[in-house]
Amino acid sequence: MFQRFFMTALLFSGLASIGQAQNPTPRMQQIIQSYVANKTFMGTVLVSQDDKLLVNQGYGFADLEWNVPNVPEAKFCLGSLTKQFTAASILLLEERGKLNVEDPVSKYVPDAPAAWKNITLFNLLTHTSGIPNFTSFPDYGPTEWKDTTPAELVARFRDKPLDFEPGTKFSYSNSGYIVLGYILEKVSGQTYAEFLQKNIFTPLGMTDTGIDNNAVILPKRAQGYSPSGHGMQHAGYTSMTIPFSAGALYSTTGDLLKWEQGLFGGKVLKPVSLTKMTTPFKDGYGFGLFITAQNGHKIINHGGGIEGFNTSLAYYPDDKLVVIVLGNLNGSAPDQIAADLGKVALGEQVTLPSERKEVQVPVKILNDYVGTYQLAPDFYITMTVENGQLMTQATHQPKFPLFAESDTKFFLKVADAEVEFFRDPTTHAVTHLMLYQNGAAREGKKQ
Repeated sequence: MFQRFFMTALLFSGLASIGQAQNPTPRMQQIIQSYVANKTFMGTVLVSQDDKLLVNQGYGFADLEWNVPNVPEAKFCLGSLTKQFTAASILLLEERGKLNVEDPVSKYVPDAPAAWKNITLFNLLTHTSGIPNFTSFPDYGPTEWKDTTPAELVARFRDKPLDFEPGTKFSYSNSGYIVLGYILEKVSGQTYAEFLQKNIFTPLGMTDTGIDNNAVILPKRAQGYSPSGHGMQHAGYTSMTIPFSAGALYSTTGDLLKWEQGLFGGKVLKPVSLTKMTTPFKDGYGFGLFITAQNGHKIINHGGGIEGFNTSLAYYPDDKLVVIVLGNLNGSAPDQIAADLGKVALGEQVTLPSERKEVQVPVKILNDYVGTYQLAPDFYITMTVENGQLMTQATHQPKFPLFAESDTKFFLKVADAEVEFFRDPTTHAVTHLMLYQNGAAREGKKQ
């Protein structure tokens, strides 16, 4: 599936402390290889700072059956990295006077349902439309294989009730970006693929990027895999007509570097349009991009996930740093690797799970931590003790063991994250926990 799950990926981000590194590349390679060694990452990685390549390499295999290694030229499905290309295309049409992002959707979709009356293109771009996410529908999985058209995609969710009043909340929705692609084709008179090729890929020299097509023989295409109880296996089949303008692109790390240099170098959009695209509206989201900060460093990034592939693309504008991780094995490793490489490039010290020292904590203390902790309205972490081992399970995630660094602080070995428990100073009862990720801390109150 090509939607992004930021809450359910909460346990899978890196933790870092401040430090300085003379030459970051050896440590970067050590971090990447740690994920390769534990069989959670195959793919390609590119890190560029001040237009100097620090890492540009393939890891693992593009094809396991033929033992074909990944190389920098390997092509990967991008999933939701596609959305920033869709957003930029809409802004190009606005610059040409073809539309306005403040226009109501109904202006371009005359038969739009009455519920869409107050939805604007801006709402679609910022995931604030309230249109339900069709990739979360019960029938999505069983129909992933079926070829479709943009109009048929829109028909799948157009008559569903809105999740909320437009503009009032952020809720990630592939449906919104499908509608944007549908509108782009109607307004431009071109197919989505034709518009991107003419207006973005060809001008930027992105010769290894395009709209994926399952039937096409694509040289150097990486095969997509997913983990299973028996090791890696081929990922499920998705007709690439379904992700469309929300997730159908393929590319390479080299072409994505050209995209970042072009987008932020003024070769794609006018400054006013780029400002619109990179100004967060709700929950740090602009147009097809998240805009955040870590330890004083601004980060403009997005990731993607689709059957067999997970991807991450981050730009640090103040540091002229680009971090690109494309993986052909489903899992959170690309996001974790990208976050850690960014920290190392900026002189921060990253501690990998394998480098933490484990201590023993009495079961009596572990039992105090048992319970459910709420980190967001729809995101919880449940703690249990099984055979003397503290276990954690987040909403929609498997159960994982936690390992103690002290009586109150624990870490995961499957991901780079830490949990710390806190007690009431008077009653000594456990009141909440803190989840440390990406240089930030998130509180979860015990229910």
